Amino acid sequence: MRESILTIPINEVFEPRDGCPFCRMRDTVEQHICEYIMGAAMMEPDVRMETNELGFCFTHFEMLMQQNNRLSLGLMLNSYLENARNNIFEKKNIFFSKKAKAAKSSEIEYSCFVCSKVQWGIDHMLETFFVMYVKDPKFRNCFKAQPYICVPHYNMLNRKAPEKLQKGDIAQFQKDLDALVEEYVKQLNSDVNDFCNSFDYRNAGNLHKPEMEHVRSSIERSVEFLTGRKPRIK
Repeated sequence: MRESILTIPINEVFEPRDGCPFCRMRDTVEQHICEYIMGAAMMEPDVRMETNELGFCFTHFEMLMQQNNRLSLGLMLNSYLENARNNIFEKKNIFFSKKAKAAKSSEIEYSCFVCSKVQWGIDHMLETFFVMYVKDPKFRNCFKAQPYICVPHYNMLNRKAPEKLQKGDIAQFQKDLDALVEEYVKQLNSDVNDFCNSFDYRNAGNLHKPEMEHVRSSIERSVEFLTGRKPRIK
């Protein structure tokens, strides 16, 4: 399949063969969006209206704080909080009941400007991914050679495959996808089991041997596999 402006980003996230490629895809899109809204776009009326309405989840608040532009984040927070005050917490309207207020307030927990844009970006990249999987044998082999697919992105691909693939391609794709997850979860389970057994006095000192790195990292790798996010540990 000829390389194009659409296939290059897909190849870039699949080439490293380190972790889940769809996590790298998400991380790439997230980074672009966070940089975008913390720059000049922060003052664009359309963008500001959306951030005022949707806000941000904890994960993306953290990413925005890491951009080292506290003024931009402060300006967005200021207008977002003002919007929340006027339209939820301090709103006085006979048609705005306590039940409606509670429902509107609960949206704060689950809505996020970055999440919505990330999903939009990933959906567009998946269109190209599925075309490449079907039409490009070399890319299909690259997909099959990935270390694993994390659980959230395994679920995402299961949902999307019937929408994007012909019936004749779905069975093979599902087989390739299942193989990546089944092999990795088996290895993870074995590594975590060895980690737990290493605390038995009969195995004292084994955990710190150089060849046991995969066992020492098994807890963090399990969390990343199950959640699609690297745990932040000090």
